[in-house]
Amino acid sequence: MEYQNILLEIQDGVGVLTFNRPKALNALSPETVEELNDVVERARTDESIRVLVLTGAGEKAFVAGADISQFPKMNPLQARAFAERGQEVFFKMEQLPKPVIACVNGFALGGGCELAMSCDFIYAADKAKFGQPEINLGIIPGFGGTQRLARLIGRAKTKELCMTGEMIDAQQAKELGLAAKVFPAGQLMEETMKVAKSLAAKSQTALRSIKLVTDRGMDVDLKTGCALEAEAFGVSFSSQDAREGAAAFLEKRKPVFKGSLTS
Repeated sequence: MEYQNILLEIQDGVGVLTFNRPKALNALSPETVEELNDVVERARTDESIRVLVLTGAGEKAFVAGADISQFPKMNPLQARAFAERGQEVFFKMEQLPKPVIACVNGFALGGGCELAMSCDFIYAADKAKFGQPEINLGIIPGFGGTQRLARLIGRAKTKELCMTGEMIDAQQAKELGLAAKVFPAGQLMEETMKVAKSLAAKSQTALRSIKLVTDRGMDVDLKTGCALEAEAFGVSFSSQDAREGAAAFLEKRKPVFKGSLTS
C-alpha cells in the first residue's frame, strides 16, 4: 500500500509510524485510519518490526483529532460507521502482539488522545496537550475515549474532561496515570527510541505474554488473572528465549534473544 498520510521507517527492529498531515495537525481522516490499519496488519507478521512507535509530523501535533472537515458530509449512519471502523483499527493495534509506544510530541486531542490510549504506554513532550474536546462540537468521543480514559484515570475525572472539553498538559497527564513519562520536547524522540530499541532486543514471546496477560487480567477478578499469569509463565518456558535467558544469566553474559512470535 502506498501511503499518502503517514510515513513508515524501520530501524533496528523499531517501526516508526509518523502521521504526516502537519497542515491539518495530523488529523485522522478515514483514509489515514485505513493506512494505520495497513501498518498494523503488516506489523503483526513482519519480523523486522519488533516494536511500533507512533508520532506526529511537525512541532505542533501528535494527532489533533478526527478530521472535522469530513463531519458536515456525514449522516448519522456514516458517523457511526466511521466510529466503528476507528474502534476496530484501534482494537487491532491494542491487540498487536508487540509493544506499541505513543510518542506524543504535541496536541493529542479527541481521536488523537484515543489513539494514544490504544498504545501500550505514552511518552509525552513537556509541551504536549491531551483532551477529549468533542463536547465543544456538540458531539461525544467516538473512538473509545469515554471507555479507555475511564479505565486509565477513573470515572469522575473522565466525566469532567469529556463534559468540559478541558485540555490537560503533559505533567497533569502523567500525574493522572495517562502518560508514563514526560521529556523535554527536544529529547522526546531520542528517549522514546532508546526504550523502543531496548524492547526490540528483548524476548518477543515474553513481551507478547506480558501484554496479553496484563490486558486480559484487567477484565477479570484477581484470582482468575493470576491463573492466566501462571499458565503463561509455564508456557514461556517452552521458548528458545527462555533457555537463552537462563544460560546467559548462569554464564554471566548478556542474552541474545533470537526467538520470534512463532518459536
